[in-house]
Amino acid sequence: MARELLIKNDQAFLGRPIPQAVTAQEDYQDAMAWLSGGPKWRSLRKLCNTQIFTTQRLEGLQDFRRQMMEGMIMRVTEASEAGESINIGRLVFGTSLNLLSNNMFSVDIIDPKSNVIKELKELIGRIMVLAGKPNLTDCFPFLKPFDPQGIKRETKVSYDRLHSMIDMIIDKRLNRRASGLPGYGDFLDILLDNSQEHGSRELSRSDIKTLLTDLFLGGTDTSSTTVEWAMTELLKNPKMMQKLKQELAETIGQGQSMEEKYISKLPYLQAVLKETLRLHPAAPLLLPHQAQMDVEVCGYNIPKGTQVFVNSWAISRDPMYWPDRPTEFVPERFLVSNVEFRGTDLSYTPFGAGRRICPGLSLAVRMLSMSLGSLVHRFDWKLPNGMEPEDIDMDDKFGITLQKAIPLIAIPVAVS
Repeated sequence: MARELLIKNDQAFLGRPIPQAVTAQEDYQDAMAWLSGGPKWRSLRKLCNTQIFTTQRLEGLQDFRRQMMEGMIMRVTEASEAGESINIGRLVFGTSLNLLSNNMFSVDIIDPKSNVIKELKELIGRIMVLAGKPNLTDCFPFLKPFDPQGIKRETKVSYDRLHSMIDMIIDKRLNRRASGLPGYGDFLDILLDNSQEHGSRELSRSDIKTLLTDLFLGGTDTSSTTVEWAMTELLKNPKMMQKLKQELAETIGQGQSMEEKYISKLPYLQAVLKETLRLHPAAPLLLPHQAQMDVEVCGYNIPKGTQVFVNSWAISRDPMYWPDRPTEFVPERFLVSNVEFRGTDLSYTPFGAGRRICPGLSLAVRMLSMSLGSLVHRFDWKLPNGMEPEDIDMDDKFGITLQKAIPLIAIPVAVS
């Protein structure tokens, strides 16, 4: 049925029902993630696909990503020398945040050592949890003015903080352009150039801010959560950790840095990431779809306006599609299959499928591969306080993304 919804009838299900929590965002109706198709959605998708996430542009920004990875390794090395433990999710979140901000704004948005990382991770994580939290107002619209659970009010605080940060960056860039200084050629310059060329009716400042918000929300929490789950599974399965370390050492060389040119030569690394996203999909229910017309799917008549959820989490654990130990972490299953990240096989849709597949998929795969590969290749890892692998907590916290309920803390030991 997922194939019928996401591929065969994807035009009919381009619509998005907007959760009440999301309406706390200014101009939420213009957010690419929540637009129900139409000219504006097509225009924003085209902009992402042809100018922002092109292979040529991503290749040109490799140096930025390499610098971010080197900075992350330096921070872990300092912790290793001091015998300190690392909050894996927070570490990768800070790296992802600065990596995205360099791609988008050509600046580090935060000091990697500051407490702002903790604040922003909690802020973005809170938005993801609240937006996916069951809300009475989504079932009983007459309650919307009262916000009985306080979800919209709480979400607005987080959105306002994020928007003020992005507004400040846009203001600085506009002032720089007004003074005649050369541009950076980054994502923000591309968006401002498009707005200047086609007019604000085509791409307004509000559209730019909302799109950048979408990219931040989609690219930071999901990346850090996925790497945190991957490290959790590897620490829980030491033989698999060792197998990955061996592949990295043989391909890259001991003491050498992970680079993007190695990604295609590391099948077990890709298998570990794929298996992590199978068991712990970044968006367990994807984003909800809404029928834009009456449509028949697999013999069911679905009226216009019906909300439809695709349970990616359940499909990824269904014995019908995954007969070999479907609830266990077995990366080897992906070494003998052709299943890819791109949602062509509807038993595996970590980034969605069809017209609404994640536009930043290519960047996400690079970021995940570089982050996990660097952490595993450059360091051995042990659990704190005498913990054993079987003691690791595997509970999750449900929201739009599937976060770990208890953050993963581990102690790095530099590989000589």
